[in-house]
Amino acid sequence: MMQKNGIYWFTNDLRLDDNPALIHAANAMDNLVFVYCIEKPMRLSQFQLNASISKNRENFILNSLSALDKQLRELGQHLIVLEKPQSELTKLIDDYAITHIYRNQDHHILDSNSWLDIKAKNQQISFNEISNNRLYRLGHLPFSLAELPDSFSKFRRKAEKLDIDLPLSPPSHLPPPLTDPIPWSKLPSQATGAKPLFKGGEIEAVRHMEKYFQSELPSTYKQTRNGLDGMDYSTKFSPWLAQGCLSARRIIHRLNQYEDEVISNDSTYWIYFELLWREYFQWYAEKYGEQMIAFSGIKDRFPNTSFYPERFQKWCQGTTPYPIVNACMKQLKATGYMSNRGRQLVASCFVHELSLDWRYGAAYMEQQLVDFDLGSNWGNWQYLAGVGADPRGHRQFDLNKQTQTYDPKQQFIDRWQGHADHHPLDSIDASDWPIDLKRTEILA
Repeated sequence: MMQKNGIYWFTNDLRLDDNPALIHAANAMDNLVFVYCIEKPMRLSQFQLNASISKNRENFILNSLSALDKQLRELGQHLIVLEKPQSELTKLIDDYAITHIYRNQDHHILDSNSWLDIKAKNQQISFNEISNNRLYRLGHLPFSLAELPDSFSKFRRKAEKLDIDLPLSPPSHLPPPLTDPIPWSKLPSQATGAKPLFKGGEIEAVRHMEKYFQSELPSTYKQTRNGLDGMDYSTKFSPWLAQGCLSARRIIHRLNQYEDEVISNDSTYWIYFELLWREYFQWYAEKYGEQMIAFSGIKDRFPNTSFYPERFQKWCQGTTPYPIVNACMKQLKATGYMSNRGRQLVASCFVHELSLDWRYGAAYMEQQLVDFDLGSNWGNWQYLAGVGADPRGHRQFDLNKQTQTYDPKQQFIDRWQGHADHHPLDSIDASDWPIDLKRTEILA
């Protein structure tokens, strides 16, 4: 009988626990190669950005890969990291007579074309995709993908009635490897400077989840979730969810345990509510595909905005006339993280006060955020720009009022130097004439 030689292609599912695609591959194959492909998100350069992701995000991914490799080695396997996916995967396929390739199905079409290219060139191979990162499989939803509700509220009312499958235990054994380990210089973390807020990997993810649910924080989540700074005001699960170091089903299972053993209240429900938001945007991104990065979004509506390079740079650098926005942007650049409230404020400012094309802001956040998730990031930006799944249209926040509500003593602004180096919005007028900054300040 011919040997079944498989490749398991890790994407945004960097874990062994609750990984149905990996478990299926492990049970079906005689031999298995585990790979991860480094692929740059080329849409960043489309929006005036270097195609490389930030060091904060890169280091989190590197930590996650290093941790995953360590877990695999404990089971007699190892991870191979590929920096030229198409040519290197083709070589693996040819050298080791690969018969099957497995991958997480929850992978957006905008992220990579490598899977489709490899599939087209190797029609003799069995390609298998199984959902790993969502609460529900498509067949469990009470509607087809084409019938996905056009607002989160409608989705929630239907999804809340559904049962969520129990998470699967990690495999206790794996098929033997086909290849020897291949050294990769970047695999060990090369983080420099200040200690990062988050360390990647499944072990760290589980440790954080357990620490959170062993505290009283879940019982007050709804009251604290709009905080701007610190580790305790929200769950902070998002970085590990984004890379798949932790599954949403595992969190729900642990949340249910907390509600059974400690307390069930509005706050614990709200953690589930936020995971439903994430779930909605996962399906939203799959349904709309290329429309996720279209200026008109899913509404075929064109915002009255443009691209002003100077305003864009001031927003990125945190030197706008708006201290709360500046503080959030400097926090993001330093840590790779920003609160949910902060993300709403900087996006509202970007679209409304700065009159900028929302896609450039979404792309910058994609580059910087440690917890970047395509559906949540681009879906929320569409929401704020009035071209997404929001029946109310544009959402504009009063930045002064928001500051009074969420940073009344300006401790957050002071910590992140939101007042430092801020400038008038423009240095030239509509006719490209230089603005006399001194005269402008006197008249103001």
